[in-house]
Formats: sequence, C-alpha cells, structure tokens
Amino acid sequence: MATLDQTDCEILRILQKNARIPNKTLAEQVGLAESTCLMRVRRLREEGVISGTRTVVDAEALGIGVQAMVAVQLRSHSRTTVEQFQRAAVQRPEVVACYHLGGRTDFLLHVTVRDPAHLRDLILSAFTARDEVQQVETSLIYDQQHTDAWPIYPEARAK
Repeated sequence: MATLDQTDCEILRILQKNARIPNKTLAEQVGLAESTCLMRVRRLREEGVISGTRTVVDAEALGIGVQAMVAVQLRSHSRTTVEQFQRAAVQRPEVVACYHLGGRTDFLLHVTVRDPAHLRDLILSAFTARDEVQQVETSLIYDQQHTDAWPIYPEARAK
C-alpha cells in the first residue's frame, strides 16, 4: 500500500470534495507544478488509493420513493452460507450497499424501491424466502446526509 505524505493527503481531501477539479486548480491549491500534481494523482490511481469517482443522483428522479435499511440475521455462519447470501444480495438492483457485520446482525442492506409495496415484495421474495435467512428487520430511511470525504489518518498508515 502506498505511503501518503502531507501533499498526497491534501490532494485526496480536495479530490473527495470535487473529483472534477481541473488539474491546474488542484496544483495551485496544493502548491505544486501542474505536471507534478498530475503525476501524483496518476500514482494514487495506479496504487489503488483512488479507485474511481462518483456521481450523486437525485433518488426521486430515478423513481425511488422509499429507502430502507434491512438487517438480516442468518441461520448459520459458514463461509459458504455467508458468501452465498452476500452474492445474492448484491445482485439485486434494489440493493445499493451491503455491509457484512459482526454482532447480532449479519448483514445490513441499504435498499431503494419505488414504493412500500415494492419494498414488501423485495423483502418477501429476495430475503425472507431464502433458506439461510433466519430473521429480517426493516427500518425506513426518512432522510440521509453524507459527508463530503473520508477522514485521512496518514500517521496510522505509516505503521
């Protein structure tokens, strides 16, 4: 894994807030020559520190009327069972995030659907109907806020 210096960290902070910032502007903000800044960004991509960019889309514009978090508890915890459920969950277009957890809940799924009937059908057909699923609990999302960026802890990476 790459070792990040303060300049790399500053580049990452800026890119997380605006991935489409022109290289010239980015270079000015971090105090580098344009060519040096471009080389650093390329290195961060090549080393996997930056793995892509993201586009934020309005959910309602996509026909999404309801979002929910679905907590899933499995009957058993063999590697095969866990991997089988995870593969099935992420193949569903309604599942936008799948978290494998420790503790009482095995998986937490962020799902997006058209309406409550679509949510009910998804829960019944895609989750509770699966043999490996013991229990499902659904919580509706009323609102969501995201931060612009991940925190950067360069000291912890150096160890």
